[in-house]
Amino acid sequence: MNSPLVLKHEIGLPVYSENNKIYPKRMSGRFRLLKWWTASLWLVFFFGPHLRWNDNQAILLDIPARKFHFFSLTIYPQDLWLLSFVLLFFAMLLILVTLVAGRVFCGYFCFQTVWTDIYTWIEEKIEGPPRMRQQLDQAAWSLRKFSIKLTKHVIWLTVALLTGISFAAWFTDVWQLWADYFRLNAHISAWIVLATFSAATYLFAGFMREQVCCWLCPYARIQGALSERDTIFPTYDFVRGEPRSNRKVANQTPLSLEKHVSDQSLAKTGDCVDCDLCVAVCPTGVDIRDGQQIGCITCGLCIDACDHVMSKINRPSGLIRYTSLASLTSGQTKPWYKLPLVIISAMIIGLSIIFIVAGVNTISEFSISVYHDRQPEYIKLSSGEIRNRYQLKLQNKTNNTASYVLSINGLDMVSKINQQQFKLPAGQALTHMIYIDVPLQSLPQKVNPISFNLLDDNNSYQQFQTVFIGPKITN
Repeated sequence: MNSPLVLKHEIGLPVYSENNKIYPKRMSGRFRLLKWWTASLWLVFFFGPHLRWNDNQAILLDIPARKFHFFSLTIYPQDLWLLSFVLLFFAMLLILVTLVAGRVFCGYFCFQTVWTDIYTWIEEKIEGPPRMRQQLDQAAWSLRKFSIKLTKHVIWLTVALLTGISFAAWFTDVWQLWADYFRLNAHISAWIVLATFSAATYLFAGFMREQVCCWLCPYARIQGALSERDTIFPTYDFVRGEPRSNRKVANQTPLSLEKHVSDQSLAKTGDCVDCDLCVAVCPTGVDIRDGQQIGCITCGLCIDACDHVMSKINRPSGLIRYTSLASLTSGQTKPWYKLPLVIISAMIIGLSIIFIVAGVNTISEFSISVYHDRQPEYIKLSSGEIRNRYQLKLQNKTNNTASYVLSINGLDMVSKINQQQFKLPAGQALTHMIYIDVPLQSLPQKVNPISFNLLDDNNSYQQFQTVFIGPKITN
């Protein structure tokens, strides 16, 4: 029987090959500790919706009501222009970080990486270290294997369900959501969100794992376009490490090596002992000694592994370290803050922050808009006065009932306004027709600029510019 076709690059991930399951080894170290600290930031995802503020949910993205609550700030659809600058800020921040340090977002903050790390940690606690997990997978089915696998998948599904519920909790009242789920009377959209995110978490973190990072995520490809020679990555120092020695020689101390090694070529071996521990700890199965690859998520776990081996054989650490290609080949690298794309990205980030802060500080407690009715442009009353009609839209953005007083500026005399006082419940909007009557002799021209001025009971003030139209004035 013919063997399956295998096409590979000389270095890097295969274009097509049999995908064997990766059993990453877990080792302690500074970058492993850093991964745990950064992963802990995702606790906000689970506990954030439960935070209360003034007896309400502190952060609530109420899409049906078209209101986004952030503590005391409420953002309405007309304020969503702020969202474009928020998205621009995070996009440019991601680009800047990639320019400086490669895929550190993937290695430390990405939800796929974090959830996969949690799933493999659960797997190791239940099934044991990599060798035992591999033997268990290869073993025939038995009661013991079934009970171990069942326990693991039950915990995996529990984490997946908590992920789905936590995501839905950002869009509705969290306590009501829990009650609706337990009573099985949640809205259909809540069930769809729960099923979608639970299934995706269980599938991606439990089974697909590194395949998501290598093949599904577009950021792996974008990284290649953003990286430069001065971008730092976990990099193998091939000058110091090559040619590689064998493990038997590596297990000897430098003193015994001097006594027993007489072969000149062996004495010139590099510091790498070819133990493959850097490959064993890699969550995507990358051999960093083959150079930068699309599968490397810049997590630095290979650095922990290599430093551990170097300390055992009394060699200097840093055979694998964060450094740039320029520094490794020439010993010189340009400071990251002098890179042109970094400067441009930082400037855009700065401008985004300015617009966001300015936008948040200028969000008012209410909004007003006025539309002049042009059909007809004006009405001449039997009294000889000229009437214009306007559609007033008023929205109360506060969490309390508010009163408003309307006044008109721009005309010497307004004989009548059909309504000048309004009262709105918290978060409600009002659409009302306003009629303004003006004596004909008070109109200096056909089109007269006027302003609608609205004052609330907290003395907050807003003005809307429009026009009052009358008949053509002839001398």
